[in-house]
Amino acid sequence: MAEQKTVKFIITRQDSPDSAPYEEAFDIPYKTNMNIISGLMEIRQNPVNDKGEKTTPVAWDMNCLEEVCGACSMVINGTARQSCAALVDKLEQPIRLEPMSTFPIVRDLVVDREQMFDALKQVKAWIPIDGTYDLGPGPRMPEKKRQWAYELSKCMTCGVCLEACPNVNDKSDFIGPAALSQARLFNSHPTGEMNASERLEGLMEDGGIAGCSNAQNCVQVCPKGIPLTTSIAAMNRATNIQSFKNFFGSDEAH
Repeated sequence: MAEQKTVKFIITRQDSPDSAPYEEAFDIPYKTNMNIISGLMEIRQNPVNDKGEKTTPVAWDMNCLEEVCGACSMVINGTARQSCAALVDKLEQPIRLEPMSTFPIVRDLVVDREQMFDALKQVKAWIPIDGTYDLGPGPRMPEKKRQWAYELSKCMTCGVCLEACPNVNDKSDFIGPAALSQARLFNSHPTGEMNASERLEGLMEDGGIAGCSNAQNCVQVCPKGIPLTTSIAAMNRATNIQSFKNFFGSDEAH
């Protein structure tokens, strides 16, 4: 009888936010077309490491399994990406799994991405609709504008662009490229543009667009191919114009 083919996962684990990280290896039965998530599910079902020792199941995040929710981001063989879309057959083995280093560790491969959502709050990445529901149909967006705005809307807050950005680290409060691009998305909306200046003010606060050094790593790693650097350039121009408006507006007030 042919020997069962296996896949080796070497996983960086951490039992709690304050404990030391360590590596643990697992030999997983190979299956055709398996992805990283299915391998982690095998470990969950039978948490025994490659030494034959019973251990705790590996903790990781996931949700949609369709590269839409962004929850299953991790570093796979040194590259941050979505584990649901990472096929074992296309990866060099042994396969090394690590948590993203930009975010605080919760446990094993689970990280706390709260800073991304705080960044969206800073730039007011939403469209206020209170009091507008009874005003009839909203304004229509021209098709050409809708097409490029749709590309920006694909952001799934996965955190991969922040992981790749050299300016997002524990010595900086830079909010990262995702929030900058989302500000552009909502400022381009016919209703959202009414609050465009508020979003630009958010980008001009500490940790805003001034923290970008134009490394362009973000656009290279984005799993959705979002033109992040184009958005950053557009928001850089818009914030410069807003700063002039603020300056001359304050002069007029006196």
